[in-house]
Amino acid sequence: MSDEIKQPKLWSGDYYNQGGGREDFFDKLREECGVFGVFNHSDAASLSYYGLHALQHRGEESAGICTVDTTDRNRFSYHRGMGLVKEVFDKERLAGLPGDRSIGHVRYSTAGESKLANAQPLIFRYRDGDLAVATNGNIVNAPEIRKELENLGSIFQTTSDTEVIAHLIARSPKDFVTAAKEALQRIVGGFAFLIMTNDKLLVASDPNGLRPLVVGRIGEGYVFSSESCAFESIGAEYLRDVQPGELLIFDQDGMKEDRYAEVTRRATCAMEYIYFARPDSDIHEINIHSARKRMGKQLAMESFVDADIVTGVPDSSISAAIGYAEQTGIPYELGLIKNKYTGRTFIQPSQELREQGVKMKLSAVRKVVEGKRVVMIDDSIVRGTTSRRIVNMLREAGATEVHVRITSPPFKNPCYYGIDTPSRDELIASSRTVQEICELINADSLSFLSDSGFIDSVGGNDGAYNRGMCLGCFDNDYPTPVDEESDKSCSC
Repeated sequence: MSDEIKQPKLWSGDYYNQGGGREDFFDKLREECGVFGVFNHSDAASLSYYGLHALQHRGEESAGICTVDTTDRNRFSYHRGMGLVKEVFDKERLAGLPGDRSIGHVRYSTAGESKLANAQPLIFRYRDGDLAVATNGNIVNAPEIRKELENLGSIFQTTSDTEVIAHLIARSPKDFVTAAKEALQRIVGGFAFLIMTNDKLLVASDPNGLRPLVVGRIGEGYVFSSESCAFESIGAEYLRDVQPGELLIFDQDGMKEDRYAEVTRRATCAMEYIYFARPDSDIHEINIHSARKRMGKQLAMESFVDADIVTGVPDSSISAAIGYAEQTGIPYELGLIKNKYTGRTFIQPSQELREQGVKMKLSAVRKVVEGKRVVMIDDSIVRGTTSRRIVNMLREAGATEVHVRITSPPFKNPCYYGIDTPSRDELIASSRTVQEICELINADSLSFLSDSGFIDSVGGNDGAYNRGMCLGCFDNDYPTPVDEESDKSCSC
């Protein structure tokens, strides 16, 4: 094996120290953000707190809640901070957020700097009062709109692309709802928006439905969330998904269903089903745990290997590992354990300490894997560094063989709709064969789930293109125009 393959520059553990801005020796994709909203509930802030806590996996860097108190001249109150939801909010903070409606946000800094000014919801004063915006996703054409607005005199307060829609609304001479519709029609990308003024709350999904957004009911009020799992935590009833191009308007008259765009192609992000969403969430009435189990079963049918045990890389691959084990009859075992109490990140000065950090977050169970032929199920391979470390960890624990099975097709292309992905030349599958990747990660064998196998496993809309999913990161077929030379970072 050549030196180039032994030490592949593009997939070195030092990547995040080379301008990436965040060290993450778990070489995994990052979801961009999560949004949660409440309308017509006496304690909107507390509901938002619990809802955001359920969405914490979608963003661990900052959190924020903005409320409107209809008993006090529709006054805005808000608080944002860096850190986890439980670190940003306490009883006193929540008590300072009165009101019966709110929007909240959890964020990863995939675009803009990691600082409080970019934490959402973003709050503005404009001619008609107060305006708050929270979004999950990415505005593909934000740079050109931002440049146009700056040339017209707009002064941006943050480096977040989310601010673009606030300026488009504020500059419009039309009423708020019309201005919001026209602003949404101008932007291109994958997004779920919660937009709130002193007397209205708008809920909008992009015309392709790339980013998930659901509506629920609690008592006489409504709740909105990036994932349905948040409804369980507050005792709300799931009603439905917000449809692509749909605009829901909430005010003193209740809920009005409207549209700002027609659906040209439904294309929900495939990685929501594979990796990002919690197993207890449903997206377009498809349960995530059940879909992942089917992926594991399909993977077993496509690439069976004789082995002693099946194990999944926690947490997102457990469901698929169970499915693989059920299909093959090979026992499922907890061969890998995740330590949930190690903190969000380790920023260490040396490669040796970074490697130790991996072992602090994930451990092989020696008595389970020792002397065994192991099938290791994982959801994806990005640069290859994580897979190589986990394979080596299993070997060090005594596994005699490690066969890697991936429940997604090869990840070859960057995402332009809000997932924090490397550029194409940093994605290992974009320039390496499956056999080359297998050698790089030190596995005995490697197989990926086929495109058709993935589509059939998830299910979805029969007759729709790719059954209503976006597979752009696998097949380079994006549902909207994209500029591959532009900054693809998330607008959150």
